[in-house]
Order: sequence, then C-alpha cells, then structure tokens
Amino acid sequence: MSFSGMIKEELSAHYSKARHCRLAELEALIRMSGAFGEDRKGVASVRFHTENFTVARKCFTLLQKTFNIDTCIAIRRNMSKGSCGYNIYAKGEELLAVKNALVQAVCCKRAYIRGAFIAAGSMSNPSKSYHFEIVCNRLEEAEYLKSMMNAFDLDAKIIERKKTYVVYLKEGAQIVDVLNVMEAHVALLEFENIRIMKEMRNSVNRKVNCETANINKTVSAAVRQMEDIKYIRDTVGFDRLPEGLKDVALTRLAYPDASLKELGGLLETPVGKSGVNHRLRKLSEIAVKLRE
Repeated sequence: MSFSGMIKEELSAHYSKARHCRLAELEALIRMSGAFGEDRKGVASVRFHTENFTVARKCFTLLQKTFNIDTCIAIRRNMSKGSCGYNIYAKGEELLAVKNALVQAVCCKRAYIRGAFIAAGSMSNPSKSYHFEIVCNRLEEAEYLKSMMNAFDLDAKIIERKKTYVVYLKEGAQIVDVLNVMEAHVALLEFENIRIMKEMRNSVNRKVNCETANINKTVSAAVRQMEDIKYIRDTVGFDRLPEGLKDVALTRLAYPDASLKELGGLLETPVGKSGVNHRLRKLSEIAVKLRE
C-alpha cells in the first residue's frame, strides 16, 4: 500500500462525534469529488464518485451516520483497467445542511481538510521526497482550502496543473503539522521515523564526504611536498638549506605518511603543527623558484 493509501485508510476509520464536524467533512468530500444538486421544490441531492473503495465507504458511512435518508451506491467495473468506480447518490431536504455547512470552529476546519485529502489528496513516499497535495477543480475551492490550512500556521501554496488547482506543501515539518491537523497520528509517527532515518543517513553521508575530501586534500598536499623536497634534493641539495628546513625535508622523506603533528614530534628539535606547516611552505616556495 502506498503512503497516501495508508493515510486515507487511517483517516477513513476516523468519525467525528460532533454533527457539525461530520457536515464539514462531508462538504469537503462532495466539493472535491462530487456535486450538489437541488430540484424545483428545493430538495437537495448529492452525487459522489471515486475509484477508491475506502473513500467510497467513508462517504457512504458519513451520510448514513449524519442523515436518516436512503443512500444509493452503484459500482461500475472497468474491465480494461481492472478497477471499479463507485457512484453514491443521496437526496433529501436535510442535505442542504451539507451544502450550507459553516466551517468556522477549529475542529470543523480539521474535519474539512481531512475530507478534502481523503477525496482528492495524495502524498509522495517520504523516503524519496516530501510532497503533500490536494487537487481542486476550481480556483475558489483551492483558495478556500489554502486559507483553511494556513489557519494552522501552515504555508500552503497553489499551482495550476492541467485545468486543476493543486494546494500543496513541500517541507517535511509542514507535512508533519498537516498530518497532525488531520489527526492521522499513526501516519505521522511513521513519517517521522522515516524522516529521522533519512536525515541521519544524509548527515552520515555529509560527514563521510567531508572526511574523504579532507583525506584527499591531505594526501595531495603530502604528495606535492614530497615532489618539492625531492626536486630541491636533486637540484641544489639540502646543504644550502637552513637547519630547520633541512630537518623537515629529511624527516618528511623518511616518514612520507606522517601527519604534520607527528612530523613535528620526529624533528631533532620538535615543533608544533603550525611550525611544520610554515617550514613546508618555505620548501615549496624554494622549489617553485628553482623550477622558474
């Protein structure tokens, strides 16, 4: 099961006790994947379509729990794709309460976002990337949903995609927050576990890369030092060098793999790391002048 499927499975099993929250969730479901209707007598109706059985079950059960009306469900099989389409239809004056639902309380906003994600949301596998989105058919719906999400200190944005409007989040911390808002607590814990492991791997990789770069830099410097010292030896010799430089040159030739600190301790008159580095730079300058 995909990560999106896991979230929807969890959210579909969540039913608010408060009627106003159920109305808010139903409104989101129908606005995202259905339509409201009203006949000449003012009798309201709702239609809902999905290819996800979990989502269909959620909408059907919400209608049953909230209203005492007959609800029809038709299942159509697509033999070529091997999938099913679920069409839900309900009619009754009570359904005007869904169309005219007031989503103002914090709990109702949570329910609305939850319903919107169940109907038209998706999320990438967090082990690969961080992306959370809900697809809206109209810009007004996208703006309404965006403002509702941002009421929870999120930073939702809208992008147009193939005649639809996508409300999305890209940052891991923001996705954690929206999962908490929707009350998808199991998915939130799983997401956090994946995110922690991912960040640990990235941190280890950065350290390894940094250490590898430092080792390569040290090896390159040591090779260059050896070349400079040998060049001085083979051209003018060491006898013309000051004693300190001669000592470092001979010791480096004898201990090519020693670190600067180790090299300083091996000299006839031991010096610190900075002292060794200073003398090696002097030798390098001499070699450059000799080559010129």
